[in-house]
Amino acid sequence: MNESQQESAFVAELTGMQMPLRLYVQSLLPGDPATHDVVQQANATLWKKRGDFTLGTNFKAWAFSVARYEVLNYRKQQARDSRLVFGEDLEQTFAEEIAARDDDTERRHEALKGCLEKLRPQDRELLLHRYTASAGTLEDYAQRAGRSVGGLKVTLHRLRNALLGCIEKQLPPLEAES
Repeated sequence: MNESQQESAFVAELTGMQMPLRLYVQSLLPGDPATHDVVQQANATLWKKRGDFTLGTNFKAWAFSVARYEVLNYRKQQARDSRLVFGEDLEQTFAEEIAARDDDTERRHEALKGCLEKLRPQDRELLLHRYTASAGTLEDYAQRAGRSVGGLKVTLHRLRNALLGCIEKQLPPLEAES
C-alpha cells in the first residue's frame, strides 16, 4: 500500500470514529462544555501521530487511548479551578469500562434518527430548539409559538418518553452482565 492509500485509509478510520470518539470524551467529561475542544485536540493528536498507527489493528482502542490522554491533559489544566473531579483510579475504571464495552452507539443514533422522523414537524422543531446549543431560551420559543413554558416542558417530557419507547422497540434490550 503506497503512502497516499495509507493516508486515505487513515482518514476513513478517523472519520468513521468521530461520533464514538465524541461520546467517549463526553462520558469522561460529563456536562463539561469543553468536550468539543478536547475532541478536536484528540483529532489533532491522532493526525500528528498517524504514522504510529498500524493499519489493520484496533483503531478504536488506539483513538480512545489518545482521547483519554487528552482528557487527562485537559483536567490537569483545569486543576487550578479547584472543581471537584473524579479520582484517577475511578476515572481509570470508567475509561476502561467505557472503552471495553461493545458500543452500539451507531445503532442507537440511527434508531433515534428514525424515531425523530416519525414525530410531527412541530414536535421535532421543539426538540431541536431545546437541544441545540445555539437556540434561544425555552421562554423565547414559548413566546414565538404562543404557548406557555410549562406546557412546553410537559410536551418535551412526553416527547422524550415517546422517543425512548420508540428506540427501545427498535433495539433489543441490553443483556445483564454476569
